[in-house]
Amino acid sequence: MNCLFVGAGSIAPEYAAGLSESSLSLAGVVDLDGDRAAALAADHGCPSFTDLEAALAAVDAPLVVNLTSHAAHAPVTRAALEADRHVYSQKPLALDADEARALVALARDRGLALGCAPGTPQAPSQRRAGRLLADGRLGPVGVGYAHAHVGRVTDWHDRPDSFLEIGPLYDGAVYPLALLVAWFGPVERVRVADVLDVWPERENRRPSTPSHVEATVAFAAGPTVRLTASFYAPHRSREFYGLELHGDDGSLYLADAGATATDRDSVRFGRVGREYVSAPPASPEEPYAYVDAVERLAASVESGSPSRAGGRRGAHVVAVCNAIEAAAEGGGPAPVDDCGATADSPPAPVVRPAASDERNTTGRDGATPGEGAGRTPGAAAIRLPSVGFGCSRYRDGEYVERDDSIATALDAGYRLLDSAELYGNEHRIGELLAAPGAPDRERLFLLGKAWRTNHRREHLLAACAGSREELGIDAFDCYALHWPSALEHRGELRRLAEKPVERQEALTFPEDADGDLATADVSLATAWANLEAVYEKGWARTLGVCNVSRAQLETVLETGDVDPALVQVERHPYRPRNDLVASCHERGIRVVAHSPLSAPGLLDEPALNAIGADRGLSPAEVVIAWNAARGVVPIPSSTTESHVVSNLAAGAVRLTAEEIARVDALRDPDFER
Repeated sequence: MNCLFVGAGSIAPEYAAGLSESSLSLAGVVDLDGDRAAALAADHGCPSFTDLEAALAAVDAPLVVNLTSHAAHAPVTRAALEADRHVYSQKPLALDADEARALVALARDRGLALGCAPGTPQAPSQRRAGRLLADGRLGPVGVGYAHAHVGRVTDWHDRPDSFLEIGPLYDGAVYPLALLVAWFGPVERVRVADVLDVWPERENRRPSTPSHVEATVAFAAGPTVRLTASFYAPHRSREFYGLELHGDDGSLYLADAGATATDRDSVRFGRVGREYVSAPPASPEEPYAYVDAVERLAASVESGSPSRAGGRRGAHVVAVCNAIEAAAEGGGPAPVDDCGATADSPPAPVVRPAASDERNTTGRDGATPGEGAGRTPGAAAIRLPSVGFGCSRYRDGEYVERDDSIATALDAGYRLLDSAELYGNEHRIGELLAAPGAPDRERLFLLGKAWRTNHRREHLLAACAGSREELGIDAFDCYALHWPSALEHRGELRRLAEKPVERQEALTFPEDADGDLATADVSLATAWANLEAVYEKGWARTLGVCNVSRAQLETVLETGDVDPALVQVERHPYRPRNDLVASCHERGIRVVAHSPLSAPGLLDEPALNAIGADRGLSPAEVVIAWNAARGVVPIPSSTTESHVVSNLAAGAVRLTAEEIARVDALRDPDFER
């Protein structure tokens, strides 16, 4: 779609920079400064103008992008709408709420789209924070603190006069306000506000409105937020556009409500009673460009449903700023018109299908589940994040407590927990999942595993029932055989972590009279058939098998009535198991890699260190990214917070084909632990 830029100042190149990657083209540029308009137009091979009316008459551009100075936004937008052009306006939409509402009404009456900056609620860090909020981690949100420290515009802007005329509310506060409205919906009232006229005496150019504003705003959905907007507080202060929200169950910190770039540590979560933990991206995040919001508006036009949601939100933000000024002047609360604004927060991530989708596949003979046939959970029945978290207590030759590291993993954003009755800590995981600040159950994928001593039907059912009770869940997302071979049953394994180590070993690795492992006469085919009884009871949404060879997997596929949805094996560059992985992927079976980092000597490999040095990654992060590149979900385990966070963040890294090949070259056919 052709667009006309009105305004060629410092923000215009930011919008123009993304045009080549978008579906938009620049058809003309207007600016009162002819040289400035001509320079930008020349870069894009289009005409330039100094008169808006002339440009509208000469240029075939259905969409006007209003990049003029703050006070000019409203009249330029009105002129474009009256010329039957769709409009995307820089912020603010207007300086007066009545004028802003009138612009929205004009766009509605003419069937035109109207959008307004900032579009940063759609930027990657803000969306990540919004998903965490939607995840239910904070519980009901009570209070928050938002900053807009625009700073001394006379120091950093070549044309600060427009800023000095309108003050920090309309230039800076719009960023956190737009984001909060996107998350919570409209502000109901401004409870209290105050303004200060502070400015260095040495400065010749001074704001014509108060330079520092404090306000407390109450959202109709519940939160009350203290807002600070300032030209006096430097933009290099500790808080720039920082936003902190506190709920019944936890707190969320976003370093920059107006950021366009993403950063691993820009979003942090703190469960009640625990320190903040970085919540990094676990999958690649698309960078945000200024033109993205314009392109979305254009897409709404092309779809036949011109959007005015951005215009309504922009009008509401102006109404909030007006109400803050009124409250500061009148000394009391001021109501705020919602202007039709509504919340538009990102959906919470879902890592498993809805209940209605869990058993919608047919058996091998084509019968439906209700007809008593074997049911085959396939690829549609399982949805996994890029990286999971291993909960085993066995590390470096000894048992360690994992409560704190598992809590850290949940707070950082891991959504796949690899549990097992062998680990002996299912009850402690259950306590963490039941505690305030835990993710909602539908946001979490729980993998459980029956130990080798419980392959007989009665023992397997009892093991699954006990694990479900310990975890406090109705069903596992996947329940698996921990190993394909069986050992003698010597007693139940519940709460192994509370038993003496000698007793743990006797129960889990039983010995015969000669000191060898005491095996049980239960074939893999029989054990799988017994596992299917768990599925039939509805105690597991899917089934899996661990530590199998390709031949053993074929046995399960050939003899069972329910196909495995997941296979878990040891996988790392020394032992990539490529044939098994390829076979699984051909059948729609997901592969999970346990012990991805623990092979002796792996993290000292020069190739991993070289790739890491080039990409700013640790060798461990390179290995995790390598697994993700092959469609395999690694489940690293760590007790160090920084490693917990960096391992998860590595899921968002995409290695190049050349880097993947260098890691592939580490394969060692003779590798043995």
